Amino acid sequence: MIEIALPAKVAAKLRRELRRAGDREIGGVLAGEDLGGGIFRVVDLSVQRSGGGVAHFVRDPGAHRRFMRRFLARTGSDYTRFNYLGEWHSHPSFPALPSGTDVRQMQGLIEERGQPANFLVLLVVKLGRGGEIEATAHAFRRSAPVVQARVAREEGAAVQAPPKTPLERLSWKWMAWHREAAK
Repeated sequence: MIEIALPAKVAAKLRRELRRAGDREIGGVLAGEDLGGGIFRVVDLSVQRSGGGVAHFVRDPGAHRRFMRRFLARTGSDYTRFNYLGEWHSHPSFPALPSGTDVRQMQGLIEERGQPANFLVLLVVKLGRGGEIEATAHAFRRSAPVVQARVAREEGAAVQAPPKTPLERLSWKWMAWHREAAK
């Protein structure tokens, strides 16, 4: 089981950016720290405010590479402890669950030739009705099924799993079946 710890400072940054974006999708990359035992803390995240609409987000890789270079320089280039953890984006008009497109894109990223990561995380977020962050995280590995990761609160960060309707549960099962059938 993989756990993604979201500190209050990072949750506050997310909340501020989600409010600012309104009904447009935004996203970026996750810079993380390996705490051991399958637990990873999101230390920082980049924010791309452009490239999103009501139902899509297209990441600009160049800006995020610069963000990661600066992050790794700040952390002493200790790649075994601090590194690129994965991607995040918002679903302001939909449940905080990955879409089929999200799943295909993340699986494509981990399968890319030369990808040094053993796994990548996708964090999908939105603001709940009370202003709290709803979030899910999923880990992607080469030639393996997607694994749901646990999103943990840290230092009082208000994070909730989105409510799951029967249709959402069925959709997720269908996506898993569809991936297996495509192999």
